[in-house]
Amino acid sequence: MPEKDNAVTVATTSAKLRDGVLDSTNVASTRMEGSQVFTHYNGPTDQLGGICAGMAILAPGASPHPPHRHPEEEFLIVSDGTGEIECDGKIVHVGPGAIMYCAGNTLHGITNTGKTPMTFYWSKWISKDRAAD
Repeated sequence: MPEKDNAVTVATTSAKLRDGVLDSTNVASTRMEGSQVFTHYNGPTDQLGGICAGMAILAPGASPHPPHRHPEEEFLIVSDGTGEIECDGKIVHVGPGAIMYCAGNTLHGITNTGKTPMTFYWSKWISKDRAAD
């Protein structure tokens, strides 16, 4: 699972993902100051060059990494806590139920601005033709 500053890169050359159910008790996590990131799935599928999905828990004031860009499209879904999501130059205050979508190569990031832990789920993917680039 390639990572840089808790930013997980979509794996496109690993074995195809297997069907099944994973939760945070049976996947490895990465801890950095203020964040814990769980990668549930990461690899190619029948239809995608690669997809990765997981969850992160951010302490108050924390972010998993600075705003960044990558070729994959991405969703972030906030389940607990409050914070800010930056997407394409716009900063939006978010809470449970907020969902961000950003296209590939769009600057984005998330920060816990609340007083309690913030949990969000993420998934990002790249098509088979884009993964070959």
